[in-house]
Amino acid sequence: MKKFIFLSVAAVLLLVRIPAQADTPSKNYVIGFYNLENLFDTYDDPAKNDEEFLPEGQNKWTDVKYQKKLQNMASVIGAMAEANGAFHTLLGVSEIENRLVLEDLVAQPEIARANYQIVHYDSPDARGVDVGLLYRPDQFTYIDSESIPFTFDSDIEFSMGEELQASFKTRDILMVHGQIAGEDFAIYVAHLPSRVGGKGGDLRSRGAEIIYCHAMDMMEKYPGIKVVVMGDMNDNPTDISMSEYLHGKEDPAEVGHEDFFSPFLSMLKKGYGSIAYRGDWNIYDIIMVNETLLNAPDGGLKIRQIGKKGNYGVVFKRPFMITKNGQYKGYPFRTFSNGSFIGGYSDHFPTFIVIGE
Repeated sequence: MKKFIFLSVAAVLLLVRIPAQADTPSKNYVIGFYNLENLFDTYDDPAKNDEEFLPEGQNKWTDVKYQKKLQNMASVIGAMAEANGAFHTLLGVSEIENRLVLEDLVAQPEIARANYQIVHYDSPDARGVDVGLLYRPDQFTYIDSESIPFTFDSDIEFSMGEELQASFKTRDILMVHGQIAGEDFAIYVAHLPSRVGGKGGDLRSRGAEIIYCHAMDMMEKYPGIKVVVMGDMNDNPTDISMSEYLHGKEDPAEVGHEDFFSPFLSMLKKGYGSIAYRGDWNIYDIIMVNETLLNAPDGGLKIRQIGKKGNYGVVFKRPFMITKNGQYKGYPFRTFSNGSFIGGYSDHFPTFIVIGE
C-alpha cells in the first residue's frame, strides 16, 4: 500500500493563513476543487437517472439525509475557510445533480456569508451529474462561461465503435471567464469519464485534449490570460491524459508557454492522496495552471508555495472527514458504504491551490 501522508491538525493550520481582505494590501486567493459525491435532491427529474436518490429509491434518499449531506459539505467548506482565514475565491465542484442542490448548499448557515454565486449548466451525463463553479463576487468578476461538450473529433484511436460513440453521454466541461484583481482568468472544471471496469483511458485522454485545445484558443484570443484547470480527472497526474494530452509538467523550470504546471504530480510521488481504492492512494482531484500564472512578474498574480514543505497544492482533510475504523479505516468518510447510508462526507478529499502577488 502506497504511503499516505496525514497532516496533523496543527500542521494543517500552519499550511496557509490568508489574511482577511482588510488586513493587508497584499492579496491571496484560494482556488479549489471538491467532488461532492452524489449530491442529489429528493425530487424526481424525468430527464435524469436519479431513481436511486429518491425517498422510495434504492438509497431511501429522504429529506433528512439530503439535509445532512448539505450540512456535511458546508462543514468541509467552512473548515477550509477556517484553516485559510478566508473562503475560497473559486471552488469547482462535481457530482451534483442540478443547480438547485448548489443553491441549497451555498445557503447553508455555515457558508452563507461567503455569498457564493453559481455557474452551472445541465450536462447530458448518463448518471445525471454535472460540474459547477462557486465564486465570490467580491473577489471574482464573472464575464462569461461556456459548457463544452465531449466529442470524438480526434486522432485518438477509440476502443468504442461509432455506434457506441453516438450514444455515449458524459459530463460537459465548464469554462468560466472572469477577472481576479483586474487580471483575466479562464477556469476549467471537469469530471472526466469513469475508470469503472478498467476502461476509459482513451476517453479521459480525449477529455484532456478538449480542455487543452480550448485553453490554447483562449490564450490566443486573450493574450496574457491566466488559466486554471481543475477537476476529478479519474486519472493521476502521472497518467498520459494529464502528462501528455494536458501537457502537465512536474518541474516548474520545464513549463513552457504551451504547457501546464501540475503541482499535484510531485505530491502524488511524495505519498499524498485524495481518493483511495483497494489500498492504493491516488490524486484524481487535480489542479493545474498555465505558464502565465506560474511565472507572473512581480506584482502579478501567481501560484504560491504553501507551508514549510514547499508544495504548491493542498489535499485538505480533517479527522471528521476520515473513516475511523473497519475495512476502510483511514479512507475518506463517505456518504454510503456497501449500500448503507453512514452519514459521511465524500469519497474524495478536496484539493486547492493559493495564488497571490
